[in-house]
Amino acid sequence: MVKIGILGPVGSGKTTLIEYLAKTFSPYHRVAIITNDVVSNYDAERIYKDLVDSGVIPRENVIGIVTGGCPHTAIREDPSVNLRALQRLSKNSPDLILIESGGDNVMSTFSPSLADYTVYVLDTAAGDKYPRKGGLGIMESDLLVINKIDLAPYVGADLQKMREGAIYVRKGKPFVMVSLKTGEGLDEMVKVIRDDLGV
Repeated sequence: MVKIGILGPVGSGKTTLIEYLAKTFSPYHRVAIITNDVVSNYDAERIYKDLVDSGVIPRENVIGIVTGGCPHTAIREDPSVNLRALQRLSKNSPDLILIESGGDNVMSTFSPSLADYTVYVLDTAAGDKYPRKGGLGIMESDLLVINKIDLAPYVGADLQKMREGAIYVRKGKPFVMVSLKTGEGLDEMVKVIRDDLGV
């Protein structure tokens, strides 16, 4: 069972990424999903509609968690609620579990007890000061995904500056620049994940 943790700010594209990965891997693996939201089950309800109702994954393989507080705590300092969710899902024998953090900041990371592999998602609209500005999530994640590159011209983001910043702060660790809307860069992203995890 491989556990992939997905982190990133609100609106960066975490849920869309999880939906894409679930659709990509579900023909070959039993996929399960855990979502973390601070005050609602919005992301879980979206996944029920987009993935469960369409038959991509069974309903019992989706658990929505309402953390009721700081999203970092539920995935790092005290991940017990997520660990209990993992224990419940393990009864369904999934091969791959995608765990979505609540909207977080650049210092957020997953507890090693919760995720085997982490993906940090940035949005070009956050500004091209990222990723060079750094932060544990950007620097230490196994894969950095710079999303919404199709929006860069409309928000004044310099993609070359973001690329150079990622090279600088990642110190050889992989990153990809993608658009989950247009599909650009997604084949490369999946290849990195497959190569890193052997899935």
